Amino acid sequence: MRMTFTLNGRSRTLDAPPLARLLDILRGPLGLTGTKEGCGEGECGSCTVLLDGVPVNACLVVAGQCDGRTVLTVEGLASMNALSDLQEAFVKEGGAQCGICTPGILMAAHALLAANPQPGEGEIRESIAGNICRCTGYQRIVESIRHAAKEQAAREPG
Repeated sequence: MRMTFTLNGRSRTLDAPPLARLLDILRGPLGLTGTKEGCGEGECGSCTVLLDGVPVNACLVVAGQCDGRTVLTVEGLASMNALSDLQEAFVKEGGAQCGICTPGILMAAHALLAANPQPGEGEIRESIAGNICRCTGYQRIVESIRHAAKEQAAREPG
């Protein structure tokens, strides 16, 4: 099946088997290995990407569903070889451990901050509730997202 979609800000056209998962085309022919496969069943959130700005599990999305749509992966957060503020906050605050869950959590947090630049702790925890981290108690992850929100607010005029 031939499909055209916007991936990390660039138009992409490719042929994919009709039932290929978005996760498989991202990691395979497109070479974007930042999106991880944890469970392959939509339970862990490791493969979270944004589809038209909404967090989805790439292991549950049939690639053909992306035709004419916009996909953002963790690779799309950085620009000009520099990490995004959110990624920097995860480094600074220790929000990343082994790295399997980190891309999915970053994508869920990115969507949250785009919708609500100043979320409370409850909103942060709810936004990442579909992402399982096996290394931490989530506190450093929450602090990382909170730090990114503060940095973002400090740069905004007003």
